[in-house]
Amino acid sequence: MFTCASCAVTACRTGQLDQMPKNCPMRDREFFEKVLEEYFKPENHDFFVASAMVEAIGYCRWPRLREVAEFAGRMGYRRLGLAFCVGLRREAAVVERVLRKQGFEVVSVACKTGSIPKDRAGIPAGYRVNPGAYEAMCNPIAQAELLNRAETQFNICLGLCVGHDSLFYKYSEAMVTTLVAKDRVTGNNPAAAIYCAEGYFKDRLELDKP
Repeated sequence: MFTCASCAVTACRTGQLDQMPKNCPMRDREFFEKVLEEYFKPENHDFFVASAMVEAIGYCRWPRLREVAEFAGRMGYRRLGLAFCVGLRREAAVVERVLRKQGFEVVSVACKTGSIPKDRAGIPAGYRVNPGAYEAMCNPIAQAELLNRAETQFNICLGLCVGHDSLFYKYSEAMVTTLVAKDRVTGNNPAAAIYCAEGYFKDRLELDKP
């Protein structure tokens, strides 16, 4: 079992492979050589190199929104997809405006598209945010399929719920990057709960008993 998250050596970062822990995945060198070949495939190489370029040029200088625009430009993309949560529609409007100003065509689709009641998707009545009120289901599969129809070249995920974002990634034909990870409690800054895991958020990170 690999335990990279608790590794105190990080030989992967330093290149000092003689210090690898016993359970380090890097001990299987044949595996990594085979994986390296994948980066040279036509569908991966330019994409990977452009990622590295943006990382190097904008390191600690560009916010993520700028990085997305720079990456898309270097890849030659012109039509971008934006799948967003309606709770972040103001933020989505800003993103759309910024990207269009940079010369991109932006196709945006809200999470509630289709306006399908949650009960039609088999969601129990007890699992509603606002019981008794009309509540449309989130529709990440439709978001992905609509962007597929629009033939977007690169899609941006903005604030989709946990799990809904996963379904969006699954059905999107274009590659996807996440611009905003939703976290209603921290103002969409999930890292805050990690930094405060032993303090302010300690009790909130305990799982509910079934």
